[in-house]
Amino acid sequence: MASTDYKNIELPPKYTPKKSEPYMCPQQLAYFYQLLSAQKEELVSESNSVLNAVRLADKADSAGVGDESDNATYEQEITMNLRMAGRDNNLLRKINAALERLEDGTFGYSVVSGEEIGLSRMLARPLATMTIDEQEEYESRKN
Repeated sequence: MASTDYKNIELPPKYTPKKSEPYMCPQQLAYFYQLLSAQKEELVSESNSVLNAVRLADKADSAGVGDESDNATYEQEITMNLRMAGRDNNLLRKINAALERLEDGTFGYSVVSGEEIGLSRMLARPLATMTIDEQEEYESRKN
């Protein structure tokens, strides 16, 4: 299991991982841990708001308040909010998986080959699990 010291590192304000640092050094791990944790916290907060909006719209719809147009609007709002919640749940699963990879020391390395994914790619897409070449090959096989 990887060292979890990165969870306790205080980074300087506006720290950004640099290629001159060793790949996935404790500072870089701390950066990604803090980034992913903040994204997770925001998503959970937004999910609660979405669920509350769905509940409110459902209550208004089931109370029989309004005309057919209002009811159609409520149903559309519920559907849209549920879609957003589904998308957020998918993203939350990916964030949790990335946090697990941080924990077990595999974050930043391909799940296919074990090769470094690369700092530039991880900065652009912290949830990446494959190198660019592997991802492109996966996408071409998928289509």
